[in-house]
Amino acid sequence: MKQTEQQHLLELIVNSVAKEQGDFKQTSELVCKLLLKFFNASSVSVISLRNKSLKQEIIACLSADDSLKQLIFQHRNDNLVADAYFDDIRRYRHIVSDSSQTDTRLQGLSGYYKQANVHANLDVAIRINGHIEGLLCIEFAQPIKLTSDQIQFACQFADQLALTLATRYAYDKDERITLFHSATEQAKHVLMLINLKSQIIEYVNPAHEKMTGLSRDIVQDNQLITLDFFRGKRELADEMTQALINGNVVEGESELIRLDGSKYWVQYQANRFVTEQGNYYALVSCLDVTAQRKSKEQLEHLAWNCSLTGLSNRLHFTQQLERLSQGTLLLIDLMGFKRFNDTNGHEQGDALLSEVARRLKHFANSHDAIDVARVGSDEFAMILPQIDAELLESNINKLYQQLLVTSVIGREKVDPKAALAIVDIAAVADQFSPLSCADIALQYAKKKPSLNYQVFNDDLLATFKNNAEIERDLQTAVRNRQFELYYQPLMDLKNHKFIGAEALIRWHHPKKGVLYPGAFIDIAEQTGMITVIGEWVLEAACKQLNLWQHKNVDIVMHVNVAARQFFSGNLFEQVWSLVTRYRIKPQSLILEITETELMGDIRHATRLCQELADLGVGLAIDDFGTGYSSMRYLKQFPITKLKIDRSFIADLTTSHQSREIVSAIIAMAKALNISLTAEGVETKEQELFLEDSCCHHAQGYLYSPAIRENEFSQFIFEQNEVVH
Repeated sequence: MKQTEQQHLLELIVNSVAKEQGDFKQTSELVCKLLLKFFNASSVSVISLRNKSLKQEIIACLSADDSLKQLIFQHRNDNLVADAYFDDIRRYRHIVSDSSQTDTRLQGLSGYYKQANVHANLDVAIRINGHIEGLLCIEFAQPIKLTSDQIQFACQFADQLALTLATRYAYDKDERITLFHSATEQAKHVLMLINLKSQIIEYVNPAHEKMTGLSRDIVQDNQLITLDFFRGKRELADEMTQALINGNVVEGESELIRLDGSKYWVQYQANRFVTEQGNYYALVSCLDVTAQRKSKEQLEHLAWNCSLTGLSNRLHFTQQLERLSQGTLLLIDLMGFKRFNDTNGHEQGDALLSEVARRLKHFANSHDAIDVARVGSDEFAMILPQIDAELLESNINKLYQQLLVTSVIGREKVDPKAALAIVDIAAVADQFSPLSCADIALQYAKKKPSLNYQVFNDDLLATFKNNAEIERDLQTAVRNRQFELYYQPLMDLKNHKFIGAEALIRWHHPKKGVLYPGAFIDIAEQTGMITVIGEWVLEAACKQLNLWQHKNVDIVMHVNVAARQFFSGNLFEQVWSLVTRYRIKPQSLILEITETELMGDIRHATRLCQELADLGVGLAIDDFGTGYSSMRYLKQFPITKLKIDRSFIADLTTSHQSREIVSAIIAMAKALNISLTAEGVETKEQELFLEDSCCHHAQGYLYSPAIRENEFSQFIFEQNEVVH
């Protein structure tokens, strides 16, 4: 009867819907219910071993006492058992004990057994292919001797649980396979399986047809060379197949052509894997990256090219130039472009730049130029290959003439005026930057009265070497404070008293002696050191002005400010700090800037000049008459003084034109109520003309050159005493 009962209970499990469906939890609950009654046990549990750490998770538990069930869940979940326990489970498949609380194999659970009043237990492994997937645990509240038949019966239930799990795993595996297949079929990127031994494409998803235009029927179950990538390239197919067989990953990007002739870019990666039967396969994934490539090319184009002209930009051009050891560098500057741009507006200015770029591009294409670029706001550059000197001269002259051709911009005819610098790269490449040499030659080209192009020659090379030396020494001069301020007196032509001084920098060069600004200021401006030097000059002048004011010397101080310093963004803060620190009297500090520099950024200049005026600081336009400021701007700026350029004063007594210009400037200043100073006055005749024309002030060698502070103070005192 006992055997018949056992058979019946097993059949309940074997024939259960839960087992057929692989429902491990429901099957476990049924097992617990049947065995609890059959063994008259205190509890029956089914535990899953979730991972390699053998952490336990209770799947089902049945007990006659709810408090015992709570203890089981509390102690068996995630509770690690001694290694000896699992050693025995693996070796014998089960552990049976009639002294659970003292059994050394169960010492990890002894505390729980005591608390739950468990005296005997039977734990059976749930195994699949020898691997322990879980435990079937039967516990007793009194010591009991289990027969081998009873143990075998429990093992049969554990087998049914294992079969349930296997069914679940099979269902899961089938579902995963279906899921994977659906995923590959719907994937937007191409997926292929290739038999590496036979080079047969055994699977390809629909994305391949969308990308290439080739139907799956043509590709799948066909040779590898059917693909666009290998068409007509059997050797490449063999080479890549062998690389994959050797375990290498094959990846990269390639441009391919569809059947309709359109081009596309594909990014691919192939990985080898070996099946359980030892067959070598490659999983290939391909992605159409045409859009990304185009975007990348566009970004590279923007990074390397000028968006306005389409020419290369300075960064791309300089990298090209650095790689060359021979050839000819041309640097082209549009003279007067800034004035044209300010007068006609940026739209017309851009149109002129585009037209010049078009001419340069046409010349470059017809003369095999290596590169042509826009390297500045109104500067262009070109690299020509090494050619015969006579032919080069002819080509440069041709380019120069082409750039001078009248152009129609908007509705106006414009005559572009270009300056060209020519540098033989091979002659300077080992010593200096060709672009730096071209900059020097360009300055000379701009100063020529006609044919504004200049070849960088030995004389200019000597100048460049000297400038390089000056630049190096300037850095030392800035650190070691090798500068000193000299002061040139300013004469009031009405009462013939000295009313001011212009601070002029001198450099005490350790080898070359005292250097005037003309020897180093341009280099300081080009290298950016002019800002540091200018800040020192301004502070030294304010400090000296403070000392004079303490001695009740009523005098104004003129200080030159370079364009870079004027537009640096912190001039106002520096002047404010100096005026406050040295308690400079209002209108006793006058900053000088040339009219051309002042026009560089009219909006910024207007705002800054007004802020300086509010501080009580005057503004003088230096070298007036040589730039291109207009009456409208002169009215707009809060200008304190105009300084007539010395070039108009030099031939004042011999040139009718100069006298007319100076008279016109004086009349204009009078109309605008602006003070005037004439620079470079050297003769009494010049002084008399200026005085008769009502010019306010003068400075020059007629009165005194720039002199040191101690000499200046004595000179001013003595001269003004003579007047009295």
